[in-house]
Amino acid sequence: MKKIVVSLSFLCFTLLGLQAQEGDIRFGIQTSPTFTWMNTADVNVNRSGTNLGLKLAMMSEYYFRENYAVTSGIGFHFNSGGQMLFEDPGTYWPNSDLSPGLDSLASGAKLRYNLQYVEIPLGLKMKTREFGYLSYWLEPSLSMGFRSQARGTMEGRRFDGATIGEEGEKINIRDEVTGINLAWGLGGGVEYTLSGTTSLLLGINMQFGFTDITKNTGTYFDDSRGGEARQEDSRAKITVLSIKAGILF
Repeated sequence: MKKIVVSLSFLCFTLLGLQAQEGDIRFGIQTSPTFTWMNTADVNVNRSGTNLGLKLAMMSEYYFRENYAVTSGIGFHFNSGGQMLFEDPGTYWPNSDLSPGLDSLASGAKLRYNLQYVEIPLGLKMKTREFGYLSYWLEPSLSMGFRSQARGTMEGRRFDGATIGEEGEKINIRDEVTGINLAWGLGGGVEYTLSGTTSLLLGINMQFGFTDITKNTGTYFDDSRGGEARQEDSRAKITVLSIKAGILF
C-alpha cells in the first residue's frame, strides 16, 4: 500500500513539474476540520452518528489558463467514517480482533467506524478575477483514498444480555473495511492575496463516496422472515463536509 501511495504521489508531482514551464504552478498546505457520516442502501441499517476528523494535505495548482487550474496533492484524513445503527440482531465484524462469540449482537446495536486514509485528489479549479485582494473559486474534484488504519467501537447488547461499549474499547477492523475509497466532491470559497503569489484560502467542500467501504462480512437474522440468517449487505458510503483552510505560495 505504501509503495502505491508513494508511486502515485511521485507521478502526480512529476507531471505537474514537467508542465511548470508552460504555465504558473503553485504549492501550498491545508488543514481542514471534517464532519463525516455513512449512508447505506439497507433500510435496516441507518446512520446514527457523525465523526469529527481532520485533513492535513499538501496542495498543488497548475494554471493552464489565467483563471483555470488543475489541482492535485497528497494528504491524510484522520477519523473518517461514522456510526451506523443495525436494527436486526446478527453477527457483525466477524473478521475483526474480537474473540469468537463477542461479535454477536442483539437488535439496535451501534457500530462506529474510525478510519484513516491517505488521499490523492484531482480537481479543476475555476477562479474569478480579483476584487481588491479577494477572488472567488469553485472546484469539482475526484479523490482516491487508501486506507491506512481502521478501528471501531460497538455499543449495545450481546445475545447473552451483556452490555458492551461502555468502556469505549477500540477494535481493529482493518479486515472489515476495503482498502480504497473513491469519491467525488465540490467545493467553493474565497482566496485572499497577501503579497505576490502568496494567498490565504478558505472554503467549504462536500465529498461523496461512490464505493462501498465495508466488506459486508456479517450475518443478520431477519425478524420479518422468522429470524432467517442472511448476508449483511449495507453497502456503506462515506460523505464528508470539510472546512478548507490553507495557504498557497
